[in-house]
Amino acid sequence: MAEHEIPPGYLDGYAGILAAASTTGRRLTREEVESRRTLGEQAADAGYGLRALVGAHLAATRAAWPAMPASTDSVLAAMQQAVDAFAEGYERAQRLAVRQEEAARREFIDDLLHGRSDLGRLAERAERFGLRLSHAHAVAVAQGRAAYDEADQVPRQVEQALIARFGDRSILLTTKDGRLLCVAPGNQDEVLTYFAKQAYAATDGGRVAIGRPQPGPGGVVQSYKEALGVLDLADRLNLDAPVLHAADLLVYPVLTRDRQAMADLVASALGPLTAARGGPQLLMDTLIAYFDSGCVAAESARRLSLSVRALTYRLDRIHQLTGANPADPAHRYMLQTAVIGARLLDWPAKPR
Repeated sequence: MAEHEIPPGYLDGYAGILAAASTTGRRLTREEVESRRTLGEQAADAGYGLRALVGAHLAATRAAWPAMPASTDSVLAAMQQAVDAFAEGYERAQRLAVRQEEAARREFIDDLLHGRSDLGRLAERAERFGLRLSHAHAVAVAQGRAAYDEADQVPRQVEQALIARFGDRSILLTTKDGRLLCVAPGNQDEVLTYFAKQAYAATDGGRVAIGRPQPGPGGVVQSYKEALGVLDLADRLNLDAPVLHAADLLVYPVLTRDRQAMADLVASALGPLTAARGGPQLLMDTLIAYFDSGCVAAESARRLSLSVRALTYRLDRIHQLTGANPADPAHRYMLQTAVIGARLLDWPAKPR
């Protein structure tokens, strides 16, 4: 903004203060300093640039200088105090505006992710942050070895990478409960894929879950909850993939939708393992390794650091106790479903 565009009101009283202070060589009074701070705050609130405002003060100093009998040093000292006070007020107003903006952004994000606000009002607020909630959106959640907030280096690093790659594409990057979140339009899979790659690298090997695109103002919270559910599944099932998609894991929510039925299946199919010497955990670990390796005995034995003969003995013991043979396709589905249910229900650590 050019100097002549600064309204004269923001220099109100400046020439008089300059003349009074420089003539005697005194410092500005408390009232004079506070008047400059107040004008600085008002100029910041009005949106004027600090560079143009300082330029206007310099121009006013040059215009008033010939009429002042004071020494150059006195005039410059008075100008320095006045401009410094003005800039202090300007910066104070800007810091307050930033804090208010951060508070508004955090409140919006909390409402967005928990669906606590009126959806119509939420959609209006979302436009301020670059989101059009009438469209479908998907959410990716990255969980690292540490908890993060928006002031940390990791979120800033990921945000800079996304901006450099995609620019302004209606992307919202934030943190919630120590995790990194990226909200992107549902038809822009490449954004969340790139976010997952950057977050994995920045968090030194964290895990990223991506929810399915969901439509409407409530779509973000649905996708967010899906992504959180995937992270919980990954912990319970020891899934080691760095990037997990909710769309690929839909069978697990289906299996746990009726928790009582699943608990009954676990008790019926795997309950007899509690009769094993030392408890059921050793044989449960055997079943997990066996099914995770595609029912290949040699690979299962390698994962368990056993000989194939020892593995076969354990599988036979499972058959004896449960009446179901893990190697028999007719029994395998029931046993594998029960094992998945046990892992989701944290059995046998938490007996049902």
